[in-house]
Amino acid sequence: MTALLGTFGVGIALVGAVGGLTSLILALASHRSDRHSRALFWIAVMVSGCVVAVVAMEIALLTNNFSLAYVASNSTESTPVLYKFATLWGALEGSLLLWGFVLCIYVGAVSLSFRRHISDRLVAWALLTMLVVCVFFFGLLAGPADPFGTLSSPPVDGDGLNPLLRNHPLMAIHPVMLYFGYVGFTVPFSFAIAALVTGRLGEGWLLSIRIWTLIAWGSLSVGILLGAWWSYEVLGWGGYWAWDPVENASFLPWLTGTAFIHSVIVQERRGMLRVWNLSLLLATFALTIFGTFLTRSGVIESVHEFSASSLGPLLLGFFAAILVVSVALVGWRGDELRSPGSIDSPLSREGSFLANNLLFALFAFVVLLGTIFPLIVESINGDRLAVGRPYFDRMLLPIGIALLLAMGLAPLLTWRSTSRQVLAQRALGPAACGAAVMGVAVVIGAEGLGPVLGIGLGGFVIGAALRHLALACRRNGWRGLTGRSGGGMVAHVGVSLLAFGFISSTAFSEEGEFHLRPGDTGSVAGHQITFVELTDTMDGPNRVVRALIDVKGRGGYSPAITQYPTFGRPISTPSVATSFVDDVYLSLIAIPEEGSDLVVIRVLIEPLVAWIWVGGLVIGIGTLLAVIPLKGRRSSRREDAVSEKAL
Repeated sequence: MTALLGTFGVGIALVGAVGGLTSLILALASHRSDRHSRALFWIAVMVSGCVVAVVAMEIALLTNNFSLAYVASNSTESTPVLYKFATLWGALEGSLLLWGFVLCIYVGAVSLSFRRHISDRLVAWALLTMLVVCVFFFGLLAGPADPFGTLSSPPVDGDGLNPLLRNHPLMAIHPVMLYFGYVGFTVPFSFAIAALVTGRLGEGWLLSIRIWTLIAWGSLSVGILLGAWWSYEVLGWGGYWAWDPVENASFLPWLTGTAFIHSVIVQERRGMLRVWNLSLLLATFALTIFGTFLTRSGVIESVHEFSASSLGPLLLGFFAAILVVSVALVGWRGDELRSPGSIDSPLSREGSFLANNLLFALFAFVVLLGTIFPLIVESINGDRLAVGRPYFDRMLLPIGIALLLAMGLAPLLTWRSTSRQVLAQRALGPAACGAAVMGVAVVIGAEGLGPVLGIGLGGFVIGAALRHLALACRRNGWRGLTGRSGGGMVAHVGVSLLAFGFISSTAFSEEGEFHLRPGDTGSVAGHQITFVELTDTMDGPNRVVRALIDVKGRGGYSPAITQYPTFGRPISTPSVATSFVDDVYLSLIAIPEEGSDLVVIRVLIEPLVAWIWVGGLVIGIGTLLAVIPLKGRRSSRREDAVSEKAL
């Protein structure tokens, strides 16, 4: 019954998407404005069908309905309720169902927000584009990625998820935030396509996507950082970012999306960078589909990837179609996209934004090249290569430093042109802040030109952001913290805190490995650890071996290794003594031999890692502040922006 209900829900969602798409095509072709509203009915049908399908799958997971192949493959009776619920997005078919559900949320929200302007051609074409995406994904769910396939002989118990996906609560949050970021870029992409099709290429259409873009970007930012935190807490290797191909796949649209958020300000203010901004939006959405292809096609090997499937060619074909349509439309409107303005001086706000964009584009190119180069080589001669961390660190360090410099300078510059005297006067306070931070870093042991310079520039960015916020609050009170400018500066502070943590933990970490018996001690970077005892217990069918370690001044911690009967290898679970100064990261290397109390403990000292998570929180707060209108403008202003007069 549950399988039938879920299949019915997916079918209804597909019918609703096709019905809405057909309604808009007929309305646009007939030039009958009264027919556009029919699409709203079909969108409601699509959303309702998707909700039914999601509810059916959750019921099947929570009630251990192993007659569904998806439940039997990815859940067990002993799986905790939280992870049973999160199993919806733990494997291929369920993750696409979540994708469709989030897509329905966005399409439903956009249709409600612009329901009074549904007959406007810009809005109609934007919704039509979103529904094309809906038809594609619900077509996958109704066909090759059907999550409601059944088994003729259901097992007594299921196989369960990979243990790495069911041993930390972040797995219930991180993928959802990523999807709200990934899928959210469908909205600005669709409005960009609509602007190109209708020829309404002024700056007015950008107002209609401002909030949607910020929501998508903020969600993706938080999702990526939560994923890094999960990796740090769960995988046991002591890091949080390894330039894994799947990590890169989520990072690429963030880079292009970040570039767009900055450069669109120049277009709104000066009417410049129209082709560039459209290209960034189109590329951002295309990269989300490319990332989906990487994680669901089996072409790469990663701890994050889904199992190989037949969806690879379909996703790659959809990605290619997006590129072809996007390039064709931009080429078609090329003459109309010529910007009326130009940069008067490189020492200006728009000049800094252009430099910022070029650096983000170069950053994205380097990451993309390192991600796809092994695939290109393998497709040519069959050799399997791996592009490792040294490539990314060596290539991206100078770009990252230049980006920090651009972030610090931008708030100090004026539009059109800034005299050197004015810039020097404005930069005095932020430069002093950067110098002070750099001096403190050197005093406490930081060394190396790149890391010390990066830390100093992070302080410079914070100084410039705080100066901007102080001036804004002097003019507008607490509302100076809101709006795109205020919220953006808060996000800049978050990025700087994140940079402190990333640079410090990468450049100044220390480690040691100790063979200990109860009562033995070891020391790394001034931190003393003492092995207290070893426990060997059963958690249901799983064997859990824990080493109780006393970290002097921090308390007791218990790194563990768990043996799962349905999984081929033991899983190490680290334990982390966290502080704002440094983390003491403890891992049990192997299960001791039977009868032995000798353990091997790996200890890593990771300076300022906690600042990465705090920086992510500040970035999220900045995003929320950015969507609050600076002067309490009514939401109708957003809808009015799509009217012919405004455009």
